[in-house]
Amino acid sequence: MKKKITILTLCTLLFALSFSAQGQQPKKAPRIGILSSGSPSSSKEVVEPLEQGLRDLGYIEGQNITIEHRYAEGMAERLPDLAAELVQLKVDVIVVGGSPSTQAATNATKTIPIVMKC
Repeated sequence: MKKKITILTLCTLLFALSFSAQGQQPKKAPRIGILSSGSPSSSKEVVEPLEQGLRDLGYIEGQNITIEHRYAEGMAERLPDLAAELVQLKVDVIVVGGSPSTQAATNATKTIPIVMKC
């Protein structure tokens, strides 16, 4: 009888410990990468409506979403490095505003979705 109780207690303890080991992971905040061949001021027509739309949906930068901005400042040769930087940051999506940015993002990743302003 004591052996059965000991085995039952041990099994119960192991069962309880297995649940605590699989605790819920904290939810990762989405990360958006913005890639532009221009400057912050020239990219306002893409960035501001995007950020406002995200706020309307309840996303607040720094709280439940992260936005990584990368601007080439008119130097298209910088775009491949900036796109590679966004890929290294493991953004969930890359938002681009024109053909040079789209090409750089496409060359940098085959797995991250790329969204282009039409």
